[in-house]
Amino acid sequence: MTASPPAPATAHHLAQLNVATLLHPLDDPRMAPFVEMLDPINTAADGAPGFVWRFVEEGTPDATGARPAGEDVIVNLTVWETQEALWDFTYRSGHLEVMRQRRAWFERHVEAHLVLWWVPAGHRPTTEEALARLADLRAHGPSPRAFTFTSAYTAVEAEPFTAHATPHSGEPS
Repeated sequence: MTASPPAPATAHHLAQLNVATLLHPLDDPRMAPFVEMLDPINTAADGAPGFVWRFVEEGTPDATGARPAGEDVIVNLTVWETQEALWDFTYRSGHLEVMRQRRAWFERHVEAHLVLWWVPAGHRPTTEEALARLADLRAHGPSPRAFTFTSAYTAVEAEPFTAHATPHSGEPS
């Protein structure tokens, strides 16, 4: 779902993955408030300034059925024009209400559950690529290859790492 026109070939976009471990199956009544928010929040994201793309499971409106990180883990994988656009949607929109209630639906993570990285404009990261970036962040801490909002790097700093993800080797991919 691309809401923004393609950027110039030399531009970069910010990819983000966050994972959440479910406290209950999605069809459990205790998850109903979260499930009811999915469509409105996804619609808001699709129309948000700076939104580029989000991963959805084929034939569905969202990614909650895809479980590349485990049966009880849901993933959110998106691409944004800038870090500021992602920040604004995450913390300055209706999405913030979901964040405030997350403890009712998801386990508290003891390790990183969100990773950001720069991709060439037009690139749509796979879940495998995204999970590799998260694994890199967990194993090596923030770097231009995989970072967080509080440990961000610019697209220029990350330039050597903007190609497709590979396991961390100390060399740019």
